[in-house]
Amino acid sequence: MGQNIEIEFKNMLTEEEFHFLERFFKIEPEQFKKQINHYFDTNSFTLKEHGSALRIREKGSKFEMTLKQPAETGLLETNQLLTTGQAEEALSSGKLPEGEVRDAVVKLIKDTEPLQYFGSLTTVRAEVEYKEGLLVLDHSYYLNTEDYELEYEVTDETEGYKVFSKLLGELKIPHRPTDNKIKRFYTKKYNLLQE
Repeated sequence: MGQNIEIEFKNMLTEEEFHFLERFFKIEPEQFKKQINHYFDTNSFTLKEHGSALRIREKGSKFEMTLKQPAETGLLETNQLLTTGQAEEALSSGKLPEGEVRDAVVKLIKDTEPLQYFGSLTTVRAEVEYKEGLLVLDHSYYLNTEDYELEYEVTDETEGYKVFSKLLGELKIPHRPTDNKIKRFYTKKYNLLQE
């Protein structure tokens, strides 16, 4: 699978805006596909301290492990397909299988710091090609929370930002600062632990 640079823009949506976009882009119910993100870090959040995030994404019977790290533009993603057995082993023990992702993670954390599985976030997602990019409508469920989000994945950051901003403006959807899913997940988990 290897590495790639991810450039995307995000905007939180209200439920009404989400359903409006479904209609606007003529997205049918069968276009939505379910995926589950399983999140990992050390107990002291070493990956987070490095601005990085580790997940295993489950789509049907397929599993893909991804480490996201800061890059000059966007995020550097290191990806690796896993067997069901490898994914189950990582989820139960925090031990990652041999490969590119584990090699990259080892550079960020000490051997004495084991990884821990912190939980999952389920997303129902539809994707639509839009002006040289990919628009993504997400409805996510995690820790007794649900939220709605619009993402725009592009290869050109400057042009992508213009297109995304223009779309939000034309549809009268306010531009909202939006954390990525893993940050929203960990913020909610931390808040629940404080209650």
